[in-house]
Amino acid sequence: DVQLQASGGGSVQLGGSLRLSCVVDGFIYDDYAIGWFRQAPGKEREGVSSIRSSDGDVSYANSVKGRFTVPRDTAKKTTYYLQMNGLKTEDTAVHYCAAKNAHIIMSAMNRAHMYDYWGQGTLVTVSS
Repeated sequence: DVQLQASGGGSVQLGGSLRLSCVVDGFIYDDYAIGWFRQAPGKEREGVSSIRSSDGDVSYANSVKGRFTVPRDTAKKTTYYLQMNGLKTEDTAVHYCAAKNAHIIMSAMNRAHMYDYWGQGTLVTVSS
């Protein structure tokens, strides 16, 4: 049984930073992708960033390019991070991590419907 646990959300001031973590348990596939998504009140869920295991390629939504990254800690192979810098009020949303248990093409990496497993979400609130 695959489980994802996202954490690290909170309230920050405009321009601040947060690091979200996603611990993946029970995932044994060799070729997979881990994605970060968010959903603001009254809006559809949107892709933020994703990384695929086959080549380490990372995809970012245009709205977060240059501000967000997905660093890896090689000592924690089952933990994935979303480093969020320069936070804006429009980044306020519930953020989710998700996993896809197969190869994914670059153009589909930030599409929510492509992912098989989801964590419970963590709220990020950015205030001005």
